[in-house]
Amino acid sequence: MRLSAEWTTLADERILEYLRDNKSGTPTKMANHENIHFSRSYLSKRCKVLVDHGLIEDYGNAVFVLTDKGEAYLAGELNLNELDPDEEA
Repeated sequence: MRLSAEWTTLADERILEYLRDNKSGTPTKMANHENIHFSRSYLSKRCKVLVDHGLIEDYGNAVFVLTDKGEAYLAGELNLNELDPDEEA
């Protein structure tokens, strides 16, 4: 079972799942995906939050990838309440 935190949103779940399934992605590609119903601009903001918490990494040019912490969360092995913003990935 995934243990989310107060700061997380449904968009965060979709971003992490998208990156797991596609290896990398941009907010534009995510917004165009049939199962993600959020705007590019909102996804971009949420990606920054996920980067700050070490769940995804920004490769530049708005390309994001899942980190080991992001994978651990998706596998139900990480409680997001234990993460601090800007914690090392």
